[in-house]
Amino acid sequence: MAKSVYALVGPDSFLQLQELAAIARELGKDTQRVDIEGDKAELSDVLDEVRSFAMFGSGKLVVVRNADGLLERFKEQLEDYVSNPSDSATLVLRFDSLPGNLRVAKAIAKTGEVRKCEPPKDVESWIINRGKTVHKITIGMDGARILRDLIGDDLGKLDNELAKLALQSDTGKVIAGEIAQGVVFQREQEMWDFTNALAAGDTAEAIKRWRHLLQMDPSGEYRAVTWLGMWLENVRKALANKKKGIHISAYAKSMRLWNPQQQQSFMKTAESIGEEGAARALELLVEVDRQSKSGVGAAAENVERFILAVGVGSGT
Repeated sequence: MAKSVYALVGPDSFLQLQELAAIARELGKDTQRVDIEGDKAELSDVLDEVRSFAMFGSGKLVVVRNADGLLERFKEQLEDYVSNPSDSATLVLRFDSLPGNLRVAKAIAKTGEVRKCEPPKDVESWIINRGKTVHKITIGMDGARILRDLIGDDLGKLDNELAKLALQSDTGKVIAGEIAQGVVFQREQEMWDFTNALAAGDTAEAIKRWRHLLQMDPSGEYRAVTWLGMWLENVRKALANKKKGIHISAYAKSMRLWNPQQQQSFMKTAESIGEEGAARALELLVEVDRQSKSGVGAAAENVERFILAVGVGSGT
């Protein structure tokens, strides 16, 4: 039976969401859910929600994100409530940290439940176990190490990659080479989508894809200069071939421009930039790389400024 109050404690949002989903399942599908931002809300807003019954469904779940901020502003009042919580709704408080010696933590442990959401110390073992129990695939320690090296310690991203590997696997067994090939290909495709948007002259889409790429793969900011350099070389190649009378369709596949519309968009952008513009863009890219390596501005922001400068320079 679900408790009246829970504390989900830990820095990993993926683990918190897993615990939250388990609580929601226990309450039932027809439970009414209310989400509140703890660092902005007034405690009275939260208490109004937990003390009122659900208008629809058989129960009510009130989830407070960033509950650290709520506790900081309304410490005594929140302590009083969790010491004697209402049974009209289930309150879930999501904390980054909550020392066990605090009165509020002790009260929640007594009247409800405190669930730790700490990242595992052995991430490789977590990958192996998660793959086996949730995604029904077998991954060895070598494969788990490669996946962690490529993705990092973000459990949500790791779980997402495991789901993709499960879909791609016909046997249920994933070897290290398949992991490396699949993950690297995906990262390359994301970077190609980004440069293709830039090639099409769509600066807004290029910025959007650049920011999305960074969310998926923060290390992308350190590889962007290489990819953008390759893109500029393709621009110069296209312009040189046009002078020779060679149509882009003859070499477009080598640049991963698969359809005629992509090819036409790329040529339009290349012509807008021109040979002199491409040379200036390359000089700008070299300067971006120098600044990033010397600590002048964040690498990601430097790349974004480059995207905007190329967009202005090409008349887009």
